[in-house]
Amino acid sequence: MTTTIVVWIVPVRVSPGEEARYREVLDDDERARASGLAREADQRRFVVAHGALRVLVGHELGAPPEELTWAQGRHGKPALAGRWSGVHTSLSHSGGFIAAAVSPERPVGVDVQDLVPGLDTVGMSARFFPPGEARFVAAGRDAGARADRFARLWVRKEAVVKAAGGRLWPNLGVAVHRRDLVDCAEPAGRYRVAGIAAPAGYHAAIALAGSAPYELEVMERLAVTCRRPAHGGGASAGSA
Repeated sequence: MTTTIVVWIVPVRVSPGEEARYREVLDDDERARASGLAREADQRRFVVAHGALRVLVGHELGAPPEELTWAQGRHGKPALAGRWSGVHTSLSHSGGFIAAAVSPERPVGVDVQDLVPGLDTVGMSARFFPPGEARFVAAGRDAGARADRFARLWVRKEAVVKAAGGRLWPNLGVAVHRRDLVDCAEPAGRYRVAGIAAPAGYHAAIALAGSAPYELEVMERLAVTCRRPAHGGGASAGSA
């Protein structure tokens, strides 16, 4: 049976009613962590991100979102605990958007990134990426194209690392350009990775443990907007 992965990509800016709903389902620790953030914008992003993840997972599992619990794993990766253990989740946020994913049986990683202006993408690629990927970034026709190429590769690396539960820096040298299957360096393992449709000015990617294909549903406010077989790329995602 093919695994189906569900992903939300939703804006941080929501109505007061939605934000209140997200805050309502947080546990005491999450509320305390949100309150501990200095900037109001960061507090709102935390509340919406973690609340949205709870609502998504609760919807998929038929469980009350406020009753879900996570335990910290290796390198701090959260894993669902209690009677929901074995279901895998991932969360990412950047700029004005949040990405949340849930997988019923295989470790999953999701990442979303906005294009950061002024970033030295050529220098960072030369320092951290494999030589072929560094050349790919540097060959962009202008700064915008180079930032776009850099972000496309970066989100794939981040997604693989999040699925693996590892650390980013030891894995930046892992080649992901035009690859459906990626071998994570630390911890070692094989992952299927694909770019997914994202808002303008952003890139997003999903990674799933193992080499078997999967199906992907990208959702917005619980309304399915995209469904396709995921084989490590596709027309709607583009290749990286």
